[in-house]
Amino acid sequence: MADNATEVLAGFAAGLTYDAIPADVRDAAKLLVLDALACAVAGNLGEETGQMQAMATALGSSQEASLIGGGRLSLAGATVMNGYLMTAVTMCDVHRPTLTHITPEVVPPALAIGERDGVSGRDFLTAITAGCEITTRIGIGLDFPAFRGKGWHGPGVIGPFGSAAAVGSLRGFDEATMARAFGLAGSQSAGTYAAWGTPTVKFHQCRGALSGLMAALLAETGFVATSEILTAPDGGIYNSYSNGGRPADAVAGLGEHWEMRQIGVRLWPCATSLQNVMTALSDLVAANSFAFGDIARATIALGKTPFDMHGGFAIYTAKFEAMLSAHYAAAAYLRDRELTLAQFEPRCYDDPALRRFAAEKVAITCDNALGNGQAVATVELTDGRVFTARCEAPLGAPENPMSFAQVQDKFRTYAKPRYSESQIENVIGAVGQMEELSTVQPLINLLRDPETP
Repeated sequence: MADNATEVLAGFAAGLTYDAIPADVRDAAKLLVLDALACAVAGNLGEETGQMQAMATALGSSQEASLIGGGRLSLAGATVMNGYLMTAVTMCDVHRPTLTHITPEVVPPALAIGERDGVSGRDFLTAITAGCEITTRIGIGLDFPAFRGKGWHGPGVIGPFGSAAAVGSLRGFDEATMARAFGLAGSQSAGTYAAWGTPTVKFHQCRGALSGLMAALLAETGFVATSEILTAPDGGIYNSYSNGGRPADAVAGLGEHWEMRQIGVRLWPCATSLQNVMTALSDLVAANSFAFGDIARATIALGKTPFDMHGGFAIYTAKFEAMLSAHYAAAAYLRDRELTLAQFEPRCYDDPALRRFAAEKVAITCDNALGNGQAVATVELTDGRVFTARCEAPLGAPENPMSFAQVQDKFRTYAKPRYSESQIENVIGAVGQMEELSTVQPLINLLRDPETP
């Protein structure tokens, strides 16, 4: 089976039915959809959102697909734009074994095709599950350390497969057509960590969503493509992007073990590894009483990888670097006792006193004994008291999951400026009862800008 991993995964995605999905996996898919919508609503406030919308609008003049919190664009434009919205403010989900954001590639094309074709809630939920499972399965087959060692970034490489799987599921692809869609998706795999520290890392997600949409639509015409893009000796994804990978892992236990359950979500709008910092700090603050002015020093210990990625921004330039800065996240949370998009507005991150505190009173240290999901926060007060809290797994990780109620609150937080209270609760209700929807159109209508017909 490992030698024809593409065909095996294609058969799984093509044959997946709603009834074959365990109840807990369906619930996980609903949580991921609502989290993606919360991120997308918040993403309307992203710094580069206007630039992305200009590009998305230029992709086509038709208006058959809706934007979350906006108007209408073409299938391609809406897929790109909604994908970017879901990752624009750096709080979308992440499959922790591969550090890959999943829903920005999977949900937008499913929304676009679902709206165009009037699909049912059951079919939409099945497609989301297929897309998430295929993306994460192909990801674990990469042998992530080897893949990452070559500099590749997961969303643009494996994301197109999940996008194609979701669209193919909605369009009723058979195994052969799905395998061709995967071949076309893999032919567009791209995106490296050379983009780290710039908004281009977020472009990888929405471009992956569009690549999968194009792959599926082209495969549906009968366009010929390889049916074994993953393990082909010459140019296969696992050989070219890794060290041959672990294709047996990609197909092991299909339909029994659900790899998508390893997708975590993020409460705070900052980088994945900074969720460790925030979890430790929120636990520390909840357990101890002290004022911001009483802090003499705050120290955050991180493992090597998160330290290398986030420990070098004691002095940050603007919003995006602030979102990557462990120094700033700690300083802002200790002062405001929350970290939302409000803390990433210029009036907050450009506050001279907060910049000075982040640079002079927050220390980020490397502790090689800590894993990538761990962090230790220590706060020393001017009166000599010392408080410490340790994060073993960040809030939202599979080992420390967020509840559906917590994700609902996340959606409410970021939807309030854009939607009425009744709209917000109706969106939450529609996602929670997705299988009861005869068509996803009512949900999509709720998500558009209220002023857009």
